[in-house]
Amino acid sequence: MRWGTAAVVAAAAAAGAAVLVVGRRASERMVRPGAVPGAGGSDSEPVLVQSLAAGRVTFNRRPDSLRPGRWAVEWADGGHAVVEEVLHSDEQGVTRRLVRADRGTLAPGTEVRFTPRVYLGDPTGALGLAFTDAAADGELGPLPAWRLAGSRGTWAILVHGPEADRQQTLPVLPALHRLGLPVLAVTYRGDEGAPASPDGYSHFGETEWRDIEAAMRLALDSGAGRVILYGWSTGATMVLQTAARSAWAHAIRGIVLDSVVLDLPGSARRDAARAGYTGVAAELGALAAEGRTGVDLADFSRLAEGTDLRVPTLVLHSPDDRLAPIDTVQRLATARHDLVTLRRFPGAEHAALWNSAPDHYTELLRRWLTPLL
Repeated sequence: MRWGTAAVVAAAAAAGAAVLVVGRRASERMVRPGAVPGAGGSDSEPVLVQSLAAGRVTFNRRPDSLRPGRWAVEWADGGHAVVEEVLHSDEQGVTRRLVRADRGTLAPGTEVRFTPRVYLGDPTGALGLAFTDAAADGELGPLPAWRLAGSRGTWAILVHGPEADRQQTLPVLPALHRLGLPVLAVTYRGDEGAPASPDGYSHFGETEWRDIEAAMRLALDSGAGRVILYGWSTGATMVLQTAARSAWAHAIRGIVLDSVVLDLPGSARRDAARAGYTGVAAELGALAAEGRTGVDLADFSRLAEGTDLRVPTLVLHSPDDRLAPIDTVQRLATARHDLVTLRRFPGAEHAALWNSAPDHYTELLRRWLTPLL
């Protein structure tokens, strides 16, 4: 081989290796959300505490400090506080109601980040709701679940998103408890305390739906007559997969989808962009996510058609969702207007709809669920 040809081959090999490295790095957050530093946390910019007074805190003016609704702020060394509505804002700062500071010391000069994690811990510690630890018999091993008792024969099975854990379900537990619904807040492969996926990757619901089916079996074996499946983000995608593929789908009474991800290829590209990869790098990240997991993300487009839907479905979504744009959700609502109720939360972040309007969210949920019980 001539030196010139060898140089070209070497350059091509190096370019190919670089492409693989970029694709792998760009896809890491999506295929292993729990293993990436910062995944599961907020993408928000730091906000500075300017001053505190009784029941209020003033931040410097930033998009996050102006968000409507109820939010947590977190800071170094595990600090955690909860703030509510904006009381005053001007160019100098934004004053919000301070609900509580339950971990650490909030002080002027503290740099915080806004996060939807208003409640931390388990149902008893966070909300005063009694629960027991349970476990579904998954194909890979036991899958821990929080079980909350209720008087109804219909149970709610709650499925968190990929960059969260069961704590994501805590805000809706009081509403479900008031309705008398028994609840299972479940885990699936890859979660802390649950079996790992054999290859260590998330499969966007393609395999995880079988863990949700295992939770359905637990509920049915424990006396449930019917179940409501309720999921957030890709957890909502898992719910749709379960409804379409489970042998126990006949037991599903209704479905609730919060910020459901229906365009997996597009979401893969946007998720890569969240990690700082744009353009060609984001495309490589989406391709790498498919290659690493063996999942054809385009196959998920069938979920947006709603062909497999058989039960009433409440879809809660933000027109401003940057990870899962509403157009595919609107397509589902239009295609299955006989079963799908779409409710929009303008200005809300992905999977933080409750935070943007807690009372409105809770009332929508109550009104929609009541006729199904």
